[in-house]
Amino acid sequence: MKRPVFWDSFNLISLLLIPLSLLTIIYNIIKSFSSKKYFKIKTVCVGNIYLGGTGKTPLVLKINEILKYKFKTVFIKKKYSNQIDEQNILSKYGELICSNFRDIALKIAQQNKYHVAILDDGLQEKSLNYNVSIACFNSSDLIGNGLVIPAGPLRERISKIMDYDIAFLNGEKNSTNFEKYLRELNPSLRIFRAKYNPKNIKDFKLRDNFLMFSGIGNPKEFEKTLKKYKFKIKKKITFPDHYSYTSSDIKNINKIAKSNKLKIVTSEKDYNRLSKTQKKNIQYLKIELKIENEMGFKNFLMKRI
Repeated sequence: MKRPVFWDSFNLISLLLIPLSLLTIIYNIIKSFSSKKYFKIKTVCVGNIYLGGTGKTPLVLKINEILKYKFKTVFIKKKYSNQIDEQNILSKYGELICSNFRDIALKIAQQNKYHVAILDDGLQEKSLNYNVSIACFNSSDLIGNGLVIPAGPLRERISKIMDYDIAFLNGEKNSTNFEKYLRELNPSLRIFRAKYNPKNIKDFKLRDNFLMFSGIGNPKEFEKTLKKYKFKIKKKITFPDHYSYTSSDIKNINKIAKSNKLKIVTSEKDYNRLSKTQKKNIQYLKIELKIENEMGFKNFLMKRI
């Protein structure tokens, strides 16, 4: 699904949906009483409170990059059929255990003598105990209208930040007031900021004009990154998050690009959802997170694991 526009502000539609949001809140309260499962393997969980597009997967890759030289690491991802793109990216950069149940995946990781399991998503799995829990936010969207699904974009109330160790604000915008708000909710919360840096900018001829297409959680942030690095975006086409592209979709994209004399660029996640044939004439921007205080973050991780 595409993110509803009414999630960005408090309005009549969100007001009408509040009764349904109460059901989500009640469900979350029930989950919070789950008995905790503990594992010998050390665990770092990267998740979000805001639904989608917060930079979880790039941060998971960055954490693996930090830890893999000292520890035997493994990615844990719950198996969803519509998230093959993320699974493919994780398995490209490290070992991945994908299961319908995170606790089973952790048991497998433990049996295979991995030292650290890095979970891509899972903060709302209240039955699992994590050594480090990290909530990601997009620095532009923050918490939207601040309401819980479906009235707003939050998977749980923002007050649940008190249960987590770290908040990451990913993106270009400076969110000082939001940082202050988070610290009021959780005085012990460590807050880090990060921006998206391209790793393959030399693969592109920036004198060209581009058509951008994407089916990711936050296409606006992807567009901001492209423009920051001087991509001239003349056309853009957005699809729902984790969209499965058809041959017709790609033919139409190529047709528009050709008629307007544009090169085509997409995200790495989108590129990983394309077949070999569909990838023809399409380039992807490979990005990584650049953490402002990476040494401070690294030191915190090392102390916890």
